[in-house]
Amino acid sequence: LSLFLSLCFSLTLSLYFSLFLSLCFSLHLLPLDFLSRVLPPGGEPPLPEVHMVQSRGARGLQLAGSQEALSFPASQLFTNCDHFPSEFSFVVTLKIPRLANKRNEYIFSLVEEESDRLLIGLLVSQERLHFLFQGPTGKKRITFRAVRLADNHWHTVVVAVTGRYATLRVDCGMALELVYEKPFPSDLCTAHSRFYIGSRRRWKGLFSGLLRQLVLLPGSDATSRVCPSSDPRLAVLSVPQALLTMPITPTGNDIVPLYPYEAEVFITPGTQPPCAKAEEGQLWFNTLKKGLFLCDGRLWMPLLQEKERLDYVEDYQDLYTNSETFDIEVFHIPSQGLFAATANRETKPGSGIYKWVDGKFQVYQNIVTYEARAWKYFTVGNKMFLAVANSKGQPGGEWEESVIYKWSSRKLMFLPYQTIETHSALDWEAFSIQEQHFLAVANHRRGDNNHNIDSVIYRWNPGTKVFEVNQTLETSGAYDWEFFSVGPYHFLVVANTFDGISTNINSTIYIWLGGMFQPFQYIKTVGATDWEMFQVKDRYFLAVANGQKLNERGPSHYNINSTIYELNVITQTFVKFQDIVTNSAVDWEFFSVGEEKFLVVANSHDGSSYSLNSVIYRWQGYEGFVPIHRLPTIGCTDWEYFNTTAGSFLVYSSATSPLSKVFRLKTY
Repeated sequence: LSLFLSLCFSLTLSLYFSLFLSLCFSLHLLPLDFLSRVLPPGGEPPLPEVHMVQSRGARGLQLAGSQEALSFPASQLFTNCDHFPSEFSFVVTLKIPRLANKRNEYIFSLVEEESDRLLIGLLVSQERLHFLFQGPTGKKRITFRAVRLADNHWHTVVVAVTGRYATLRVDCGMALELVYEKPFPSDLCTAHSRFYIGSRRRWKGLFSGLLRQLVLLPGSDATSRVCPSSDPRLAVLSVPQALLTMPITPTGNDIVPLYPYEAEVFITPGTQPPCAKAEEGQLWFNTLKKGLFLCDGRLWMPLLQEKERLDYVEDYQDLYTNSETFDIEVFHIPSQGLFAATANRETKPGSGIYKWVDGKFQVYQNIVTYEARAWKYFTVGNKMFLAVANSKGQPGGEWEESVIYKWSSRKLMFLPYQTIETHSALDWEAFSIQEQHFLAVANHRRGDNNHNIDSVIYRWNPGTKVFEVNQTLETSGAYDWEFFSVGPYHFLVVANTFDGISTNINSTIYIWLGGMFQPFQYIKTVGATDWEMFQVKDRYFLAVANGQKLNERGPSHYNINSTIYELNVITQTFVKFQDIVTNSAVDWEFFSVGEEKFLVVANSHDGSSYSLNSVIYRWQGYEGFVPIHRLPTIGCTDWEYFNTTAGSFLVYSSATSPLSKVFRLKTY
């Protein structure tokens, strides 16, 4: 009877203890984030012991300094009871540099405060992961071998413990299971103990890598919660908010770091690296501009930048072209460099493509064209194209054709890709809307005197991989298209030059609505030849180049106003902002030097001479644009601004001479 009562008492006690443990952790089945408990709450100053580091596309915490500052009492986690769960899993995302042989580093530890006895610890070495715990008879060690975590890459590790089994998964890979003699203790008391992040409460064994995630999940294996993952090395169960948001946020005009911040740095001589979600938090040092920038997932935000100012303009290169040049297109081909395409009058050898080599443009390729008036470089996915606007047809041909050329990465040159019928084409404009790619051609006239014809918008067909007619728009002597966006709205504006009677006609701004362009605003222009859209802070502007005013009974006027319009967000229209006297203007080019904004105009003819000054204007706020430099040009028809390792440049094309010029902008 005594033995029977003893057995009953033992079973009852065991059942009560199991029920107690079940209730103990019933409220703790949510992930318990260790890192969030050592970081100060939002609004409080950051810990000097914690540095935020951006590495290989992700942010982690680098721990240093006082171990006490990077610890918290176990009672913060175990509020209902002071026993560690008998079934649990840890999820750790870390990045560790190569470790010396026989060196062990603590990811975390649980230590009794008075006795300094280790209750639980997770350690990593060069090729092993160790799980330590205090058993009934002393300290136990479970070692996972051939686990290469110290390779300077991100890894997510799930360690699950249940009964006599311990399981390890690295980056959602195959499970490695170990069986040990006795199950994990169900009565491990955590009273008067503390968790230490990255240490064992001692200087020896400090964690030297980066921690992004350190989570305890009581009661279950966390594998099903984090795997499968689109990025298994960075699989997420619970990551502190500080590591998910931008490490640097603007406050007014100041930029304040939330934590001391380190990151891998792109270093380029002016060429802007990509800035998308994958690069968020990345730093870029621009050696040309002497500036440090941070990617916010969309744009490069300046952190430190030497404020350049334009001093003067110097003659840099005489660019001899195949014949007179109507247009220059400057573009960059990844891994190949900077190029310029000139739209030349003569058919043979045609129009030239030049490559920037050793600080100068050198002939790279010639393409047969027919009085080419413009080039446009654009991309569709990873395909690179160059479209020419031919204003004449082939000798003896029945119609005029413009051609789209595609860059061959094998032959390293542009090859014909698609031919499109056009009518005295003067311009191409390429743009994208909602991941659809478009090309708009400015058809100037049909025959010798029919200027009122359709210009055409083509859309890229991803199935046939060619451009197909998408929409036609009535134009009058169309000379130029300009596409731009303001917030979620997309616009396309045409420069109408001549309707067969007068040059004093409307040019039209179209807005994208219902999958097509519809008239938005009509603006009276005078022989319009170009539109240039630009932005100064939060203000949007459109500048029109007016070419000439025809008189029925007298000579034409070439010294006329070109006009800058500003978008009025209240009336939702473009209103006149400033008139600037120009001489048969053919082009505007907007550019920036440091924080200064500039416009340069291509003055081509004053009624008696093509040898004129083209003018650079500087933005001066309330005064608008004021002239600061006058550059002698001959038959100037186009300006292009570009940057290289040698500095900032302007190049202009001459429609009256086979000589174009490159100018260097000297700054201080």
